[in-house]
Amino acid sequence: MTLDWLKPARRLGSLPPYVFARLDELKANARAEGVDLIDLGMGNPGGPTPAPVVEAAISAIGDESNHGYPPFEGTASFRTTITNWYHRRYGVTLDPESEALPLMGSKEGLGHIAMAYIDPGDVVLVPTPSYPAHFRGPAIAGADIRTIPLKAKNNWIIDFNDISAADANAAKVLYFNYPNNPTGAVAPRSFFEEMVAFAHRHQILLIHDLCYAELAFEGYQPTSLLEIPGAKDISVEFHTLSKTYNMAGWRVGFVVGNRHVIQGLRTLKTNLDYGIFSALQTAAETALNLPDHYLEEVQQRYLERRDFLAKELGTVGWNVVKPKATMYLWIPCPPGMGASDFALLLLQKTGVVVTPGTAFGEGGEGYVRISLIAKCDRLKEAVDRLRQANIRYSRVPTSV
Repeated sequence: MTLDWLKPARRLGSLPPYVFARLDELKANARAEGVDLIDLGMGNPGGPTPAPVVEAAISAIGDESNHGYPPFEGTASFRTTITNWYHRRYGVTLDPESEALPLMGSKEGLGHIAMAYIDPGDVVLVPTPSYPAHFRGPAIAGADIRTIPLKAKNNWIIDFNDISAADANAAKVLYFNYPNNPTGAVAPRSFFEEMVAFAHRHQILLIHDLCYAELAFEGYQPTSLLEIPGAKDISVEFHTLSKTYNMAGWRVGFVVGNRHVIQGLRTLKTNLDYGIFSALQTAAETALNLPDHYLEEVQQRYLERRDFLAKELGTVGWNVVKPKATMYLWIPCPPGMGASDFALLLLQKTGVVVTPGTAFGEGGEGYVRISLIAKCDRLKEAVDRLRQANIRYSRVPTSV
């Protein structure tokens, strides 16, 4: 029996297919045909969650006090751990009672904060390219999305001259993200100072996604927006344990910042979910308290992969800009090829999976994102496959 009469809400019709879901379909088809895929598409970190975190989770699961509903606002212990971690990492003082909220992953929070603060027709500023949750959350909320183009000539940093006076005056919310997904760009402290001044001047809520701050290399220390004087008055900042601690499937993140904004998000979430399983919050506390050498090992792993793949891609024509942070390389498509066509060609000709830049908005056209989630031997094999298929930056096969 079909339900031809049952139409989905218009908000679903406004959303294009989620590219990562489409990639999963293509990958499943290729695997069914026996293709040995080298999947460098999603930012799904390989390797196990740190043993102390797993052990803490196992112990906490055995504690029957964790078996009931968790507090809506997260456990007091986890919130205190979050704020202590922020003070240790950034020198930022936060109130664990009102300025920190655990989330079921940062993606959930980035989407739900749009539902909490954006009404249909509200103007929202979103860079392009950007992480899909930055524009899909507002789209579901019915926002009037005005894009800010990120440009290679500006090192993928927002140029405030690209925001019209009309858009700046009309905007209610601005999403942004440095270190940046997908480009790997980093922004200086002066940029964050200019952003805070801009938001105060135009009365805009800033939503900053700081999910890659711990994956920084060679002594570079990313800036937290909340380090900037006056930022907490008009902003919140999101973080996740997915990347740094190999906890993508655990779904643990958090948001910190303005207490009134966080209270609004909490109010929405009390009507939608019961928060994170308390045992997972205990495990997350263990992760945030791991010694510094663990973080250094993670950074070294991605640094080695970054340098190795950049060098290997150089042998087939790409002059890769090596990012100071994140787990990605952002590379141009061969001249004359669009992002989706190039990603499809790589999948079909080589079994190498990358993400087309258009997954991150129209500003990603002409680029693909490569995730550094495989070991160097597999990264080398990926480039060898490109070479064997005669795929170079300046030359590709004439047909897919």
